Amino acid sequence: MLLLLLDSRLVEETRNREIEDKVRESGKVLIYVITKCDLVPKEEAEKWKKKLSPCVFMSAKERHGTRKLRERILIEAGKAKLRWKVLRVGVLGYPNVGKSSLINAMKGKKAAPTSPMSGYTKGVRNVRTDTRIMLMDTPGVIPYREDDPHKHLLTGTRDFRKIRDPDLAAIELMKRFPGKIESFYGVTEKKDREETIEDIARKRNLLVKGGRPDTKRACLMILRNWQEGRIK
Repeated sequence: MLLLLLDSRLVEETRNREIEDKVRESGKVLIYVITKCDLVPKEEAEKWKKKLSPCVFMSAKERHGTRKLRERILIEAGKAKLRWKVLRVGVLGYPNVGKSSLINAMKGKKAAPTSPMSGYTKGVRNVRTDTRIMLMDTPGVIPYREDDPHKHLLTGTRDFRKIRDPDLAAIELMKRFPGKIESFYGVTEKKDREETIEDIARKRNLLVKGGRPDTKRACLMILRNWQEGRIK
């Protein structure tokens, strides 16, 4: 059995069709788990129930969905007529989608190390969450030959500190989620997003010599807060 984790803010972008197809071809059970559901309105998450099945919503931060996920795992195992003493369940998804956080929430304590930066998990870890279920934490998986820097930024696949043009990345984030960044930092939404970044820099007192806004630091701050899940 496998859990495929998807970021609630970017469900379609964090789907991995290669994995989905291979799991179905193998006849294994696949459960979609939409993570970080505390970062989106309830109605936004609910619409995916009609598209993805079986599907469970999770928020490791709020400890929401752990009971439902445990129940769904056992229900699907029963449907598939699996025989087990301890059910081994693989946890898959893009880097930074919340695999280790989910495992810790299911366990009820920190059993798998976590980090907001992608690539933190290096190898497979087996974590027994109760007497019946063993979860296998795995490194993040990106579809073969996928090389979209903007998508990797949005999904947290690429560390914000390694982005070549943080200003372009921050502007892309503003375009993708109109008004969300401005609302988080308490500034007015403008057509010229470079001016918006300057306003954010002034608001957070990120200045260079002469009192001018330090837009690079502001952009890095925006990207960091996005990848850490602070911007809702």
